Amino acid sequence: MSALDATQAALAAEHAAVYGYGVVGGRIGTERRAEATAAYEAHRARRDGLRRTIRDLGGTPVAAEAAYELPFAVADRAGAVRLAAVLEDRVAGVYSDLVRATAGRARGDAAAALREAAVRAVRWRGTDVTFPGLAERVGPSPAL
Repeated sequence: MSALDATQAALAAEHAAVYGYGVVGGRIGTERRAEATAAYEAHRARRDGLRRTIRDLGGTPVAAEAAYELPFAVADRAGAVRLAAVLEDRVAGVYSDLVRATAGRARGDAAAALREAAVRAVRWRGTDVTFPGLAERVGPSPAL
């Protein structure tokens, strides 16, 4: 996978995460709303940075979808927490691809994004995974 392709995939994942955190924010409840807001803002910042990177690489940034299919219905706080963990796991997986496809500063930025997503996933899920960014690659990955 080329650096441009991996960066486009990371951008697509960030678009999906921003959308997903909109759903999380609507169901999370007040006790974890600040955490969801911080994650939403972090994904927006990463998304915007990836857009600039893609332009610098000579590409046209992939556009966000109008809507994304959720992996399951989110009807309450427990579903919102579960969705947040899934979003972070999926973003971590895409950033692991970006780490492999890049070098230098771009690799460092991708590794930092992978680490941030893995830490947020642990906070949401309450447990960790052995190899963040890889463990969630076991099965097929839906759009969101």
